[in-house]
Amino acid sequence: MMIAVAGFLGLAATIGVANADDLVIGGAIGLTGSFAYGDVPAQKGMQLAIDEINAAGGIGGKTKITLKLKDSRSDPSQTAIAAQELIDDGVNVLVTPCDADPSIGAGQTAQQAGVTAFSTCASSPNLPLAVGDHMFMNFPADNVQATVSAKYAIDTGYKTAYILISPDSAYTQLPNYFKTVFEKLGGKVIAEDNFSMGQQDFGAQVTKIKSLNPAPDVIMTAAYEPDFPAFIKQLRAAGVMIPVIGSDGIDSPTTFALGDVAEGVVFSTAGYAAPGSPLEAFNKKYKEKYGSDPDTIYAAIGYDLIKVLEAAELKAGSTDRAAIWKAVSELENVQGATSTITYKGTAGIPIRQVALIKIAKGQREFVRQEAPDPALIPPAKL
Repeated sequence: MMIAVAGFLGLAATIGVANADDLVIGGAIGLTGSFAYGDVPAQKGMQLAIDEINAAGGIGGKTKITLKLKDSRSDPSQTAIAAQELIDDGVNVLVTPCDADPSIGAGQTAQQAGVTAFSTCASSPNLPLAVGDHMFMNFPADNVQATVSAKYAIDTGYKTAYILISPDSAYTQLPNYFKTVFEKLGGKVIAEDNFSMGQQDFGAQVTKIKSLNPAPDVIMTAAYEPDFPAFIKQLRAAGVMIPVIGSDGIDSPTTFALGDVAEGVVFSTAGYAAPGSPLEAFNKKYKEKYGSDPDTIYAAIGYDLIKVLEAAELKAGSTDRAAIWKAVSELENVQGATSTITYKGTAGIPIRQVALIKIAKGQREFVRQEAPDPALIPPAKL
């Protein structure tokens, strides 16, 4: 039998106890620190799926799932240590944080050990390239999100754009992919700036944007907490009302609590809970288990990860590390809470849909959901 794992924010480490024939998943993730915004909801979604599967007798009615967690404290070196400890402890699969940078080191450890690794919600398409064929993503890649956002910008009539990036994180480079697609479709990026992650004064960037003549039709950034709230507040306080497109890093309660300053912001994410959709059904199950609605898509993404591993174990007929890796590599159209998910022929980057959401009076307003034309998606850049 599996012992349930709590793994909530503030818990330094939680360890499940596995039987020999269990599928054992090790999570070297940020239960505390800066990655907790994604990793904690993802862990709760993972646990919901695990409890659901185990209550039905396990995968295929026979294989239970155990989740072993170690808090990486959102620190890259601690993530690497936690990953090595879990691999040494015999886990069948490793789960790494919601960020490509620490996931690379942990993933390389898994690669060397022949262990399949998934990031909870990192979206940099260079993650599998940097690690190897045992590293899989679990979220729409940056270049895929950017393609959907750029096409939306063109379809909306935006002809010029300003982009804001940071050299401190691979994720915040997403606007570079946006630029490639936007200009391929006939748009023009007329200015761009860098910012340092964690900076609270965006005065220089806001002043530059305000001085542009003519002004850009749209601003695109992949800044997230705490940078995006600081930027958008200062931008609007300066009287700059140019439309803003963001990415999944702002799919958080903080963004929706910003009030009028976030009104009209459009961002890409992994799904939308349309009436009758699998995501709506997931949200209902989540509320029944935890007593509140999920406040971010990362909870559903965690659920999706376990559904992928369930499908892989069913296909492999085994929990053997090599068999699980081979099965994941051949999966097609696995139904998750947010989308169908395919890994066959993808080099670790899942084929799945991207949703665009607009913030309207503090609520989610559906814009579109689609898988982009593969011909438009820019190649990953290391």
